[in-house]
Amino acid sequence: MSNLKNRGKEGRDDLLFGTLKMQEKLKEAVTDMCYLLSRGYAQKSSVQLVGNRYRLNVRQQQALQGMSASKEQIEQRVSTCITLEALKGKDIIIDGFNLIIILESALSQGYIFKGLDHCYRDLSSVYGTYKRVQQTEQALLLIGAVLKQAEVKSVLWVLDKPVSNSGRLKTKLRELAEQENYNWDIILENNPDNYLAESEAVVITSDAWILDRVTIWCNLARYIIEHKLEDTTIVFAE
Repeated sequence: MSNLKNRGKEGRDDLLFGTLKMQEKLKEAVTDMCYLLSRGYAQKSSVQLVGNRYRLNVRQQQALQGMSASKEQIEQRVSTCITLEALKGKDIIIDGFNLIIILESALSQGYIFKGLDHCYRDLSSVYGTYKRVQQTEQALLLIGAVLKQAEVKSVLWVLDKPVSNSGRLKTKLRELAEQENYNWDIILENNPDNYLAESEAVVITSDAWILDRVTIWCNLARYIIEHKLEDTTIVFAE
């Protein structure tokens, strides 16, 4: 584990997100984004327009996009979200990389961003390749402990098959499930977003595209970040 890196901050992140002035600017930008999206403006053009107005760089615009949603999207996502307590006895399906990476980032003291839809998102991306970090196993054990406490019926992890090292992560998840007696199954999917969006199980994700299409979901990352982690570096949209 000593050779593994963190999934933490980039060099200029404290300047981009760490000051009260920058955080207030980002909140104002999110308000403008919500206004535009709620009136039918496209996300891409809205990010460019608002980003230019507030002089946000590419990384700040990425955070802006993750924190923003239209009023209709927020209402829909809230209406289909169930609590952790409601997971008892239910089948759940996990957007694997989505959940693991946000928790790795939070545990690494990277900046994470709470959106208008109450979902936490970060600025990491697998870019076609996933690499384990020092906090990977800790994140997986946190997920396992919370799901065991919630008394879920079954857990299906879905990983992006095209992502390099997804097979290794599948092996790690299977080994951990056997070691800790977790009722986990793990599959690799070529198009996991569609697979998750069409599932009848409770979906665990903070991916906006999936959230706008699922029947029922649970904000597990939010629960873990707010109840199980300390000293996380959070920027709020509201």
